[in-house]
Amino acid sequence: MIRNLAAGVQAFTSNAFLVSGPPRADAPATNDGGDAGRRVLVDTGANFDVVPRVEEHVDDLDAVILTHTHPDHVGNVEAVCDAFGVETWGFDADQPAVDNAIPDEGTVELGLGSYEALHTPGHKDDHLCFYDEAAGVLFAGDLIFQNGGFGRTDLEEGDRDALIRSVDRVRGRVGSDLAELHVGHGPSVLDSPYDHVELAARAARTR
Repeated sequence: MIRNLAAGVQAFTSNAFLVSGPPRADAPATNDGGDAGRRVLVDTGANFDVVPRVEEHVDDLDAVILTHTHPDHVGNVEAVCDAFGVETWGFDADQPAVDNAIPDEGTVELGLGSYEALHTPGHKDDHLCFYDEAAGVLFAGDLIFQNGGFGRTDLEEGDRDALIRSVDRVRGRVGSDLAELHVGHGPSVLDSPYDHVELAARAARTR
């Protein structure tokens, strides 16, 4: 199960996805305490209190996984780690918000799924996407958005050519059977998400 805990927040924030397995048949009626799988927050968002939103659905977290370390994605890291006693994982452990490094093509467990980490610079040097081939689920961070949107390259570490290569890498890794595209800002794409990946690849080439 994937829930965007930043939905409806008006402050400047990224999306923050809580990933967990489906509730067991014997799960308590409150607090979803029987969720199966590895309970992970993909990005923490910023400028709102995400901790009680996590607690509405699960009673604990196993890890925080970061697509990249722009402030809007990691602003709540300290609060989340303090509340749940968890560590963070991202591409570059030299970044203050990252406790543990995930290598390119490394595997991370989210909910009941096994995701491949894809290093995808261009928006930021430490950017990762996460893809579960079996489930057809892609967390694209700020690389790809709905309707062919793509990450900004006018910020520090931005590089349009690198971003194009990263989008092409993702496009080549996923297939037309992609079922879910979860993005860093805006709505997730559940209807023909591969078309949006292809659109982003074309749009990024438009100078």
